[in-house]
Amino acid sequence: MQYISTRGASAPQSFSEILLGGLAPDGGLYLPATYPQVSSAELDAWRGLSYASLALAVLKKFATDIPEADLQCLVEKTYTADVYCNVRAGESADQITPLHVLEQSEGKTILLQALSNGPTLAFKDMAMQLIGNLFEYTLQKQDAELNIFGATSGDTGSAAEYAMRGKKGIRVFMLSPHKKMSAFQSAQMFSLQDPNILNVAVEGVFDDCQDMVKAVSNDLTFKAQQKIGTVNSINWARVVAQVVYYFRGYLMATTSNQLKVSFTVPSGNFGNICAGHIARMMGLPIDRLIAATNENDVLDEFFRTGAYRVRKSAETYHTTSPSMDISKASNFERFVFDLIGRDSERLRHLFHLVETQGGFDLSGRPGSDGDEFNKVGQFGFSSGKSVHTDRLATIRDLHKRYGLTIDTHTADGVKVAREHALAGVPMIVLETALPAKFNETIREALGQDAERPPGFENIEALPQRFEVMSADVAQIKAYIAHHTGL
Repeated sequence: MQYISTRGASAPQSFSEILLGGLAPDGGLYLPATYPQVSSAELDAWRGLSYASLALAVLKKFATDIPEADLQCLVEKTYTADVYCNVRAGESADQITPLHVLEQSEGKTILLQALSNGPTLAFKDMAMQLIGNLFEYTLQKQDAELNIFGATSGDTGSAAEYAMRGKKGIRVFMLSPHKKMSAFQSAQMFSLQDPNILNVAVEGVFDDCQDMVKAVSNDLTFKAQQKIGTVNSINWARVVAQVVYYFRGYLMATTSNQLKVSFTVPSGNFGNICAGHIARMMGLPIDRLIAATNENDVLDEFFRTGAYRVRKSAETYHTTSPSMDISKASNFERFVFDLIGRDSERLRHLFHLVETQGGFDLSGRPGSDGDEFNKVGQFGFSSGKSVHTDRLATIRDLHKRYGLTIDTHTADGVKVAREHALAGVPMIVLETALPAKFNETIREALGQDAERPPGFENIEALPQRFEVMSADVAQIKAYIAHHTGL
């Protein structure tokens, strides 16, 4: 399996060659030269597999340069009931991502796939725990070190840090928007005292942090000198690890490969739902992929109108589903590449427009930049939007009807799923996090605190260690160089 850059000016690479990096040297994102296909017979054989065995079956289609026995050891080390133990009452940790019926009416079924049972109580753990083990495995083979540089709007940072803490040969430099995360999210990251974990709170919004990561990644000399890699959702291995739970959700929701399901995915940076796009391109019988956005509705606007319009920092709302407070979706480039027929030259032009004019328009209207929006339906995409009053109402409704408390991002997903559910096609909502991570809003909605798993009772009271910095690329480069000594 060879990987190519969306921008077409980088040589094809193997899985191991792109594992530790993020952006390709030409500034693009890696994708398989062709998507591996999954047959109906394979889906039948996968129905009875454990999560770890299913992960092996999917990953070995992509990581063809890693011996299967080694991959098996890695997935069996990662996907265990001990690691994914933060399950709700009535769920089994052995299932890793339990699936249960949320509601059924008028022939419509909405299911919730629990993805937040890992150590940081968010879906990011599903990929990040594997990435930590993959990185350590690869670095040991190369007798090398790695400085991970990333940005987070809330959950990626803690998932990366918990996956990498104590890992030999790895340091983590993580940017986050100062005072823009929930108190629980901040405490999860900033309370870590491991010497290889370094947190920087940037005065700005998530997109400022993301722009700093891209700027450093595009400085190829500095990147090589400082041995910089990334675990953000632009990292291909992280995306492909997320593909696994789409297969898992489908196989648990159906009894025959003749059936289809749809997924509603709370979406900000387009990484999670991009994994669903890849699963669908592999042949998984997905009817529709519904992107659920919050007030920062860049993706919803595109899937309604064909116009991709990036917002500036001042136009980015600080919301009660803060992990989706993103106005420039990094992984969207991967989908656009497929949408325009994998034309790298055209893709470079479109994303040059993003950088110079703030976006592009594929609606086909007079003066637009193309008409490929009319092909979006062929890829199964649709979208919806949820705002603060919607998520409060959804949290209250589910608690009243079913005694179930969900987090704010999952509430966005449920609200949009209800609007798009069709009779006869199960709709799976991907859970984003446990509600304890956003207790301020849970208290507003329900007048009571969210239940916390053991070990997280007083996390906000722990000592915190972080640096505050302006959104200055030169300053973060100096900070990295100082702490690596390189």
